[in-house]
Amino acid sequence: MAVSENNNRLAENKVLILYILSKINKDIAESSLFKIISSINDINYFYFGQTLNDLAQTRLVDSYTKDKDTIYRITSEGKNALSLTKDLLPGIIKLKADNIFKQELSSIEEESSVVAEYTPKNENDYKIKCKIVENNETIFEVSTFAGSRENAKKIVNNWNKNANNIFPKILDLLLNCADTDK
Repeated sequence: MAVSENNNRLAENKVLILYILSKINKDIAESSLFKIISSINDINYFYFGQTLNDLAQTRLVDSYTKDKDTIYRITSEGKNALSLTKDLLPGIIKLKADNIFKQELSSIEEESSVVAEYTPKNENDYKIKCKIVENNETIFEVSTFAGSRENAKKIVNNWNKNANNIFPKILDLLLNCADTDK
């Protein structure tokens, strides 16, 4: 009976992933998909990864790498499979998925729209990238250097917390400096 329960749970999780991917109807990072799925159904990261890998191997989902993230989307085969297996998903899970999906997706979109990272070039030189991403498209990116790890962390933290204030100021400076040259 335990094997049957595990098979049912695996099938349910596969259908849930397909269900969420079909509702998103756009590409999503693996970490963001996990955040949504784990908030709907109790699943650990390794089991989630195995389930997602199974879906990819059977070509129900497609994946690619972008900026060090694995990005997933449902395939047409996945949509067909979902239409045939959607009834395997209990109604309470669908209801929970629909409610949580809206909350989590807006939260994930906000988080993913502001990105900052630093990489060490040597012990006194750190390269920093700050960007804004919308719909998986980088709309603004700036790179700079910091002379210490502490300064690199400060810049990254400041961008993550205040990008919505910093970005318009940078654009304003760029636009106004161009106007003063005339």
